[in-house]
Amino acid sequence: MEVILTHENADFDAIASLLGAHKLFPEATPVLPRRVNRNCSAFIALYGAELPFVEPDDLGRVRIQRAILVDTQGLTTLRGMGRNIKVYIIDHHEPDRELRPGWTFDGEPMGATTTLLVERIANRGISLNRVEGTLLLLGIYEDTGSLAYTTTTARDLRAAAWLMNHGADLEVANDFLHPPLSPGQRELYEQLLQAAVTHEVGGHSVIVAVGQAGDYDEEISTLAHKLRDLLEPSALFVLVALNDHVQLVARSTTDDIDVSAVARHFGGGGHARAAAALVRHRTLESVQSELLGLLPGTVRPAVTVRQIMSRGVQVLSPDTLVAEAGDRMQRTGHEGYPVVEGNQVIGLLTRRDVDHALRFDMASFPVRQVMEPGSVVVAPDDSVEKLQRLMMDTGWGQVPVVQEGRVIGVVTRTDLVRLWGGASRQPRPGRIEPLLHDALSPRTLALVRTIAATAHEMGYSLYFVGGLVRDLLLGAPIVDVDLVVEGNAIELARRLAQTLGGRVVAHSRFGTAKWLLDPVVWRQVSDDPGPAERGIAAVDFATARTEFYSQPTVLPEVARSSIRQDLHRRDFTINTLAIRLDPPHWGELLDFYGGEADLRAGVIRVLHSLSFVDDPTRILRAARLEARLGFKLDARSEGLIGDALPLLDRTSPDRIRHELEQILDEAEPERALCRLDELGVLRQLHPDLRCDRWLSSRFRAVRETLDLALWELEPEELRFVYLALLLYRLESESLEAVLQRLRVPRTDADDLMLLPELRRVLRRTGLVRRPSRIYQALQYYRPRLLAAGWAASDRATTRAKLEAFQTQYRHVRTTLTGDDLKAMGLKPGPAFGRLLGALRDARLDGQVSTREEEEALLQRLLRSLGEE
Repeated sequence: MEVILTHENADFDAIASLLGAHKLFPEATPVLPRRVNRNCSAFIALYGAELPFVEPDDLGRVRIQRAILVDTQGLTTLRGMGRNIKVYIIDHHEPDRELRPGWTFDGEPMGATTTLLVERIANRGISLNRVEGTLLLLGIYEDTGSLAYTTTTARDLRAAAWLMNHGADLEVANDFLHPPLSPGQRELYEQLLQAAVTHEVGGHSVIVAVGQAGDYDEEISTLAHKLRDLLEPSALFVLVALNDHVQLVARSTTDDIDVSAVARHFGGGGHARAAAALVRHRTLESVQSELLGLLPGTVRPAVTVRQIMSRGVQVLSPDTLVAEAGDRMQRTGHEGYPVVEGNQVIGLLTRRDVDHALRFDMASFPVRQVMEPGSVVVAPDDSVEKLQRLMMDTGWGQVPVVQEGRVIGVVTRTDLVRLWGGASRQPRPGRIEPLLHDALSPRTLALVRTIAATAHEMGYSLYFVGGLVRDLLLGAPIVDVDLVVEGNAIELARRLAQTLGGRVVAHSRFGTAKWLLDPVVWRQVSDDPGPAERGIAAVDFATARTEFYSQPTVLPEVARSSIRQDLHRRDFTINTLAIRLDPPHWGELLDFYGGEADLRAGVIRVLHSLSFVDDPTRILRAARLEARLGFKLDARSEGLIGDALPLLDRTSPDRIRHELEQILDEAEPERALCRLDELGVLRQLHPDLRCDRWLSSRFRAVRETLDLALWELEPEELRFVYLALLLYRLESESLEAVLQRLRVPRTDADDLMLLPELRRVLRRTGLVRRPSRIYQALQYYRPRLLAAGWAASDRATTRAKLEAFQTQYRHVRTTLTGDDLKAMGLKPGPAFGRLLGALRDARLDGQVSTREEEEALLQRLLRSLGEE
């Protein structure tokens, strides 16, 4: 026999899941648990005749060979079960233990187990009557708080909508979702409410409510739900002393508190958001005391202000003029500034305040006369929940962060909104540290730790940021060591050079420094006596900074700032990740803008709608990253490109050329180039530029068949070959316009301007057979240009002639030289070149092969000249 079982104290999700599983496995018998919640019992009492449920005592003597568990992972023992029973679990929580032999699990995180079953019912086209549909709807609604709990998913909503479309009665469901409390429940509820005590643990409010109930035999879970909805804690623990045991019921509203861990400690179970335990032979007081002792180790600290704030905040003096404050807001994009007097926050000036003052001609007034007065502040270790309450109570949208009497940062409504997206704010050194050890050699790791320790001594925070972190998380190799400093990067680099050796090159305008390493440095940072690291000749430092654009397309103005603002200036969310490196925080991953989620999803997303307007070269960078990583621009970001394309005309040629060179250095440049063509970028640079199947095939030919040694090319010269192929089909006028548009360096431009001529020469060369004629046609072109011509050619015969010229013809030399001609009494002049050229052509064509034959030919040539 096959049975379907669920947990005791069954709620509607459990009972509905029994029904749902039976619809999918009609040969299995759905067995009711012995204890069912009161509202479920009432539903079954009214509508049980239309439901397939069986009481345990009605099974009779049967042999149970397989059990399907729904909404639970614990097996309830029934008479007739053997030791080797096969168990199939369907649940909306991850497995909470290792499965026994013969047990299988089927499920995934969802608001309700019923949802998983309804999806399969819908997919199979199984019909439902009104009672069945309503019970299944009750299962979803009760476990998702009528679709309002944070564990609710879009799939729960879709399943509920499908049930509504197939006969479920929402009015009937509402009658059973919120039943009135019985007198006994009401009495216990009042007792629990009066005894509820709030404990602040890790920035979370945790409520423990205790009560005495003696012979009470109704469910306590209903009371726990009502207390949770009324008091809105992060977690609620209800302890009720009954005759011979203590009943624990726990509920959580945050991923930071896994109440199932507490329940398991007391011999119970459940899942992270809802759990229970029955504790026998213990007093209420002892269980309560033990519970309170468990909480600090169970509760994960809440997100704090420190994790979402912006450091390096700019403040205003109360005597600052409104006009000056408005100008600063315009330049930096900040929406408000704390107003500070004598290290005391006395108010907040918002953009709205400034705009209002300017409308009334108050530009020359001090800001103290228009600011919002008050001293609303938070500490860096305050919880986000406290911050939210403060913002709601005061209406302040920017709250200064104060530590030891000094304003060290600011936190805004926008920071809170970003938390909604699920982007990580919790540092996770345990996950990041192994990646650092795998990606960096022991000596490089020792160098970074030394730098981090020095930064910490100076009171600075140190970070890996941007592309390095992105590549680390993707498992790509780390080539360069670039560091961002919350502090003075130049001072840090100079301190390291003074202490360990090496030399520093600094750029004070941008707050950057390059520390050039030498063997002395390596000997001091590592016990390994081996040679210095290959490829790591220097470490780059940058001061955390913010940028603002005075107008589109120009280089930004720079100001020192916090790591958070530094990350906000970057191009795409996947480049806004940072890893903190100073010793107390080694390996903490910072993700303020959802970069890790976009990294997992393969999405390239700009941070704000003016990103491409501020810097149109980001369009080229986006195409390059798409091609390299196999990612895709999100629809909104791609939609912003069209408006920014005309701004490429105002962007400096050097910056566009630099981005194009970066693309040409990629493993498959044609992928990014064809994406740029698709986005309209190539046409914006010049109407005749295009990337198509021909160009893609030519680029592949370069990678797959071009012999660098044959053409005497270094790997870095492939960039020139690719550029030549991109421009190969342009006529002279268009070609010159593109070279000027990109401001290509003269040495490259001179060669590239020969492309139209080379194209015509190669067409003619295809008809030429004599080596001398081939030599004459190709002798003035450099090998790298001929390599591009070889890749562009579709004819094997033309390629063969180019190869013959490169490997043979251009190396052919005559035995006779100009000195020999002078020794014969000939006077130097234009005739020398013609004579030696004729001798070379004869050698190329096989007409002469020795010095004597050259001399005889020379005499004949001289006689013919004499006759002329």
